[in-house]
Amino acid sequence: MSACAICPRDAPDGQHACHLHADDLRGWLAELPHQARWLEEFVAPSASPAQGRMGGTGRADAPVPVDMRVLTLLAPGHAEPPADRDEDDDETVPLLAFLGAWAGHIAYHYPAASRDAYGTARTQPCEEAWPRQGQEWPRRCETIPGWCAWLTTYLPFTLTLPPVTVAQFHRQLDAVVHRVRDLTHTVPHRHPQAAPCPDCEAFALVRTDGKWGITCEACGHYLEPDAYDEHAARFLETLQAPAPDQTPAA
Repeated sequence: MSACAICPRDAPDGQHACHLHADDLRGWLAELPHQARWLEEFVAPSASPAQGRMGGTGRADAPVPVDMRVLTLLAPGHAEPPADRDEDDDETVPLLAFLGAWAGHIAYHYPAASRDAYGTARTQPCEEAWPRQGQEWPRRCETIPGWCAWLTTYLPFTLTLPPVTVAQFHRQLDAVVHRVRDLTHTVPHRHPQAAPCPDCEAFALVRTDGKWGITCEACGHYLEPDAYDEHAARFLETLQAPAPDQTPAA
């Protein structure tokens, strides 16, 4: 086992994120496309004009100004903020640029081993990993769902990158998702589980939409679905077992 780059837990061999924080990344990448659709609702024109007070077809009130943070998140741009930011800039980075920059960074480090005509082994970035391969790439990948799908596919490799890179990816993706949630006021549904935590025995196990595993909100214990199902079955057997006979012997 190796150490998690984000917390004191152990990570699987060769990776630098524990199951809990790897699940965070999967969940956020699954959530972002849905959050982006909610953001688009803020900038979409109304399907029909609002009805005025006097029965006309004009607006009764002035339209609500569009939040510039929403426009920035949905706009094209650069993932690295410029050095000369003004004091009104809240450092919002466009989602497409943020996701695309991370995909490019990961693709650059994805290795390909080969041998030249003289038998010399060479390792270089794998050209097939680059998102821009093929004519279908612009439609297939350069969207928020496309980038999230690409990053999810390459997540097992991403978790093997240096610990500082894994921690930075987790920290930045966390910040982006929470920035979007602050605007949409939408969070994934949480589903409390019936069985108690096998570690601390608190009834605090929760399954969250988009995440693979089940987490204890009291102690942080993490269970994969199969492990939880086995634990829940044992707990149910305990509840259904007949109570021992307490009748004293004659």
